[in-house]
Amino acid sequence: NKRAIILYLPNNNLLKLAIVIKRITTPFFQKYTKTAIKMAKLSILLLVALIAIASAFTPSPVRIASLTNTAASTSTIPTTSLAMAEDMSWEGEYPPSKVLGPLMSKMPSGALGLISLVCATACVASIAGSRELIQEPGAFESGAWVKWYYILGSFGGPLAWGTHVAAWIQRKNGM
Repeated sequence: NKRAIILYLPNNNLLKLAIVIKRITTPFFQKYTKTAIKMAKLSILLLVALIAIASAFTPSPVRIASLTNTAASTSTIPTTSLAMAEDMSWEGEYPPSKVLGPLMSKMPSGALGLISLVCATACVASIAGSRELIQEPGAFESGAWVKWYYILGSFGGPLAWGTHVAAWIQRKNGM
C-alpha cells in the first residue's frame, strides 16, 4: 500500500520522493497525452466517416401526390433505387449467378478460386510478417510493427472468404 509507505517516511524524505515521482511521471504523461490527442482525432474522423457511410444507405423520401389535386395525381411518383432493385430470392440449395453482381456472375469458378487463394495467401503473409515484427524489442511500444502493407494484406481474409463462396456458387451453376 503506497499510503503506508508514505506515512513511515519523514517529512524531508517525503518531499524528495514527491519530486522524484513528478520527474519520472511527467514525461510519461506528456507522451501519452499527445498519443491520446491523436487517438481522439482519429476516433472523431472514424465516427464522421461511419456517419457519412451510413447516410449513403438511407433511402430518399418518396413524395406522394395529394388525392384532391387531379393534375398532381396523374404525375409519376419518383421511385428510389431500392424500389428498382431486382428480386434476388431463390429456391434450392444455391443461388443463381446473378446474385454475384455484373462482374463476378460472368467469371468462371476456377478464376474465382484462384483469386480466393491469392487473397488468402496475402492475409497469411501479412499476419506472419506482423508476427515477426512484433517480436522485435521495442516494436510494440513504438508501433513499428504496424505497416500499411500488412494492414492491406489483412483484408485478404474476408476477400478470400467472399470469393471462395462466389466460386462455389459458380461451380454449382455450372460455370
